[in-house]
Amino acid sequence: MSFFKKIINKHTINLASSAAMPLIGMLVLSILAHQLPEVDFGNYIFFLQTFLLADMFRTGFLQTSLVKFYAGAPADRAKNVAGSAWSVGFILTFGLAFIDLLLYFFVKSGNNDLEDTLKWFGIIYICTLPSAIAGWILQAEERFDKMFIIQIINQGGFLVLVLIAIYLKNINFETVIYSYLGTNIFTSLVCLLMGWSKMHTIKHKSIASMKELAHFGKYSVGTSLGSTLLRSSDTFIIKIMFPTAYVGIYYIPQRLMEIFEIPMRSFVSTALPELSAAAQRNDKPAVAEIMKRYGGLLTVLLLPVAVGGCILGGLVIHLLFGNKYVDSDAFNIFRIFMCYVIIMPIDRFFGITLDILNKPHLNMTKVFLMLTINIVADFAGIAIFHNLYGVAIASLFTYYSGVLFGYFMLKKHLDFTLNDLFSLGYGQLKEMVSNLLAKRRSQST
Repeated sequence: MSFFKKIINKHTINLASSAAMPLIGMLVLSILAHQLPEVDFGNYIFFLQTFLLADMFRTGFLQTSLVKFYAGAPADRAKNVAGSAWSVGFILTFGLAFIDLLLYFFVKSGNNDLEDTLKWFGIIYICTLPSAIAGWILQAEERFDKMFIIQIINQGGFLVLVLIAIYLKNINFETVIYSYLGTNIFTSLVCLLMGWSKMHTIKHKSIASMKELAHFGKYSVGTSLGSTLLRSSDTFIIKIMFPTAYVGIYYIPQRLMEIFEIPMRSFVSTALPELSAAAQRNDKPAVAEIMKRYGGLLTVLLLPVAVGGCILGGLVIHLLFGNKYVDSDAFNIFRIFMCYVIIMPIDRFFGITLDILNKPHLNMTKVFLMLTINIVADFAGIAIFHNLYGVAIASLFTYYSGVLFGYFMLKKHLDFTLNDLFSLGYGQLKEMVSNLLAKRRSQST
């Protein structure tokens, strides 16, 4: 029992959540890719990207500021922050839902699936507010076990409803949307009934705290919104320029990139406290060393994974998404993505280091610079290649420009070179391998 107590803690639960949720999401996506017609699958991806974009706006505006002011605060102050977050959340959520309602009644496109997206978007967005606020409050309280339960209910419930629809032979775009809505209603009801969302604290809100949350969140929402737009811009451009089925083809390699997001989230979570402590001491050499150590090691570790992806990506796509995508462009697009995956850790750590150095405006500028380059390069790539490869190749320019911008901005405050990251990362990897071999030799003797 003591062994399990040692290994089951907030760190391992958080890591398990970071790994399990993308895997469940990948499983659901794989099932839908197999079961839905290509047009329905493309429409679902369009709905999902639209919803995630709006959700990222709300999350970016509130999550960081709520956690910052709630964590470690006295009980009265915590109630005030939670209630104020609820109030700001209501304004944001019902504001976007009202815009969606206007679009639904006054914008007629003749596309039934697009109108279904508009019809259900606002309702689902409102229904997800209690579970979203519950997750942020639990994060501030470091109750990662309860956060894990919420995520399992949400993702697992959606998986179960999709499987039921398949069993009943009634799987289509509409039934998937109904399943998504039902899952989120149930998840939010659980959060409200268990008291995790602390909706009763609304009576403790104050205008001053609402302004405080909004002021702090303005840069983080800019960065979060820009990051989501960056991930979604390809989807919207493909939706405009190509048949709807192409959206699903392109989204498959995009979704496979979640494999690389799992270790990046874990490394960032581990590095943040160290970076914050060094910044609080105004120890810039230590900040640079921590950034190089984590960013460099992750880059070196991802290199062989990227090579393996270039070789085995087609097999993975075949196993997860079925025969109909085997002869599509999905595998070659995934290979193109592998050309920039090795610099993604560098880009991520440059961004969080700018935040730690109290330069969040520069991180936001970096993200929007990447977004601008991505949009321009997407249209240029489509004009040149007339296919999805043009969109994929545009991503290379996007991420390399982000790394260069982050590098030159950080160079004004920290003493390091890009070569430092690779050399330190390689040195750490060699040291890790040597230590493992030494332990095995000592155990064998």
